[in-house]
Parts: sequence; C-alpha cells; structure tokens
Amino acid sequence: MTVTLDVTKRTASAEAVRKEGRIPAVVYGPKQTPISISVDKVLFEKTVKSAGESTVINLVGLGEDIEVLIHDVAFNPEKGGVRHADFYAIEKGKEITVDVPLEFIGEAPAVKAGGVLTKVLHEVEVTCKPSALPQHISVDVSALDDFEKQIHVRDLVLGAGVKVENDADEVVALVQHVKEEVEAPVADLSTIEVQSKGKTEEPKAE
Repeated sequence: MTVTLDVTKRTASAEAVRKEGRIPAVVYGPKQTPISISVDKVLFEKTVKSAGESTVINLVGLGEDIEVLIHDVAFNPEKGGVRHADFYAIEKGKEITVDVPLEFIGEAPAVKAGGVLTKVLHEVEVTCKPSALPQHISVDVSALDDFEKQIHVRDLVLGAGVKVENDADEVVALVQHVKEEVEAPVADLSTIEVQSKGKTEEPKAE
C-alpha cells in the first residue's frame, strides 16, 4: 500500500511555516540528499492516522516523486499536535526492514470459558520490498478454543515476499485462566494469647 502526500520545498524558518498551518519536515536517506520541506498540518495528521509508520508514502511536489517512510514525528508537549517530521527515503529496488503492527480479529472461544485474551506481541519486524509492505498483519484469535493453545509468529499469515524477522516460536497471543482471589481468613483477636513483653525474672535462690 502506498499513500500520496503533497509537500513543498521549505525556505522559510520553521516557526514561519508553523504560523501558516504547515509542518516543517526533512527528507533524508542513504542515497538521498537532505531536503527541507513543509506539509499541510491537517493533511499530514490525517495521513499519519490512516497510514501509520509502516506504510510507504509517495512525496509529490519536489520535482521528482520520492518514496519514504515516516521515521520520526515530534509533538508539541504544551499545545499538542505535530511540531516536526522526519521522512526516510527508501532506496529503489532494495528491501526494507520495518516494524508492522498486528491487528487482532475474531473472538477466542476460550475467553467465553472464563479466560482472558493476552496479546503478547503488538508488532513484528518484517523485511520485504516497499511495494509488498503490509500496513498491518491480521491475527485471527478464533483458533484459541482452549487454554492450551497459543498463536506463534510462525502461524502469522503473510503476503508474498514478506518475511518476519522475529523468532518463529515467539508467542503472539494466548488465553489464560482467570485466577479467583481468595480472601484470607480474618483472625479472631479474642483467641490470640497475648504474651508479655520483656524477660521474666526467675526467683532468686535463698
């Protein structure tokens, strides 16, 4: 999946750009000369929300389209909202290694039996060509129909050309028993013999 984002080269200061309702950003990479750019704030935040950091974005408006990934986003700690963004330019024809989020779908039958669904992993590291990069990987938890079963990395359904870098035996999700809390019995203070503090003096021999 590739998303298109309109950007412009930036010559003004970062603060001047922000006053215009735009976000200052930079594009860089192993084969890409750094370029200072700006992007419409509303459009960028909408793109981040829908695409995330694991979707290839095609930057247009720089003379030549550049395929990138969102590498870093800085937020304003006081006012909120995005303050600055970094785009990492992808080398054409090269594979990339990226963290891709897991999307849990379905219902685990074991949960209805009194268990709790535990999501051990929330993302996995994958390597693939940019064109094959999934926005997310679906995990169907309906296979968890008892407390003994687990979903492992090797069980994930991947698209063609996508390889997971995590250990194949790593647990992705499972259903665990809910342990009932047992209340400790309250001690009856009236039955407890109170011992005198200190040492009892023995009678002296005459």
